[in-house]
Amino acid sequence: MEDITVSELREKLENKEDFLFIDVREEWEYEEDNLGAKNIPLGQLPYELDELEAYKDKEIVVQCRSGARSGNAKKFLETKGFTKVRNLLGGILAYRQMEEEE
Repeated sequence: MEDITVSELREKLENKEDFLFIDVREEWEYEEDNLGAKNIPLGQLPYELDELEAYKDKEIVVQCRSGARSGNAKKFLETKGFTKVRNLLGGILAYRQMEEEE
């Protein structure tokens, strides 16, 4: 599945679309700034698979600070049979930059 841009994500959030939104940053990073996603640090992801099972065929958007960890999370979830995982390109940094430029 194609990755998602910050403008596409903002549109999804504004329209309250139905998708699972996961932030794979560490808890302290999430507490500093977040977009309302479910916080599951990348290292914890393998232990949360049972909880995510219901979303195997639903759209999942993963994000981190810059897009690197969430890219790894996307690859991991795909190997576990999740079919519609999208990585937020540029992460929360790109999202906040877009907001500042407006």
